[in-house]
Amino acid sequence: MDKIKYSDDINSDIYKDSLNIRETVFVKEQHVDKNIEIDNDEAKCTYFTLYSNDKPAATARFQVTDDNGIHIQRVAVLKEFRHQRLGSKLLDFIFKFAKEKHFDYVILGAQDHAQKFYQQLGFKVVGDQYREAGILHHDMKMSL
Repeated sequence: MDKIKYSDDINSDIYKDSLNIRETVFVKEQHVDKNIEIDNDEAKCTYFTLYSNDKPAATARFQVTDDNGIHIQRVAVLKEFRHQRLGSKLLDFIFKFAKEKHFDYVILGAQDHAQKFYQQLGFKVVGDQYREAGILHHDMKMSL
């Protein structure tokens, strides 16, 4: 059974589980520098962690924008939980959460290999390609 928990407390177990997933996916698998992955925005974000049978499996965070949107970041699913639609389930939960809080839109920086996944959720590419942490990205946006 899957359960999603969220917190904006960087001392919470939810945050710690989120950080462990991020370190596994981004730092170990994708070789992102840990100093880039863990940034100065940690305390400004709300963290969401999906637990599959009580094991941390997927995570994402968001930060509120200046114009009533949310910027989703650090979307990650552990390798053993991929291809089970957990990323979609987690993001759908965040979209519902954001709608209930009356946010207007969602924006994120998608790794180019993940664009199709985000397009299937309703995102559209906005802007030019850029490189972040050595990985090609495009910003993608969706109205709520």
